Amino acid sequence: MSEEQNNKPVHERRIKSFVKRGGRMGTGQIKALQELAPKYVLPYSPQAPDWDAVFGRQAPRVLEIGFGMGDATAKIAATLPQFDFIGCEVHEAGVGALLQRIEEGQLTNLRIVQHDAVEVLATMIPKASLQGVHLFFPDPWHKKRHHKRRLVQPAFMAELVQYIQPGGYFHAATDWEPYAQQMLEVLSAEPALQNSALGFAPKPAYRPLTKFEARGLRLGHGVWDLVFQRR
Repeated sequence: MSEEQNNKPVHERRIKSFVKRGGRMGTGQIKALQELAPKYVLPYSPQAPDWDAVFGRQAPRVLEIGFGMGDATAKIAATLPQFDFIGCEVHEAGVGALLQRIEEGQLTNLRIVQHDAVEVLATMIPKASLQGVHLFFPDPWHKKRHHKRRLVQPAFMAELVQYIQPGGYFHAATDWEPYAQQMLEVLSAEPALQNSALGFAPKPAYRPLTKFEARGLRLGHGVWDLVFQRR
């Protein structure tokens, strides 16, 4: 990394919260994007919107980084109606799928930003405004030479904690044990965070099991949750 790159804020470097993937979209997802996106998807902006106006109320807010197909996101929003949720995802199929779930569940406490969460944090989220941040099953970048691409790194966490209110939390989950161990090491070393457990945390009741996760557990695969509180 050049000296010029090293002096840039984290969100201006090449780290991304996503990996570009292909994928076909179903007719239901396409229809949801066409009909529901104007109501529930916020365009990326270089400045923060009035989030109270967006949701029509004042409430604790949680940001989710990369919600995939949105099944867990919708279930959590339905389970915790007293919270507002901002989901970041770049893939249209996932956005379309979550829009379908929003409509089916009549979820008024959930909005989507179809953009890289690292940049959304830097421009659209005021500092110390989030009650929580969720990061569920991020890309583990299995190969050692790719570990530098993992999202949970010291520099990123040092920036991320600035957007969480004191007393708020960061909750990550992964099914890749080496990444879980790295997360535990990075989060434990961040002075603004305190572990809510001795090591890994029990799965919080609000986080549902995904179909993929349930299948993995039946096969004896592990899942590791980490819940750290903002000091």
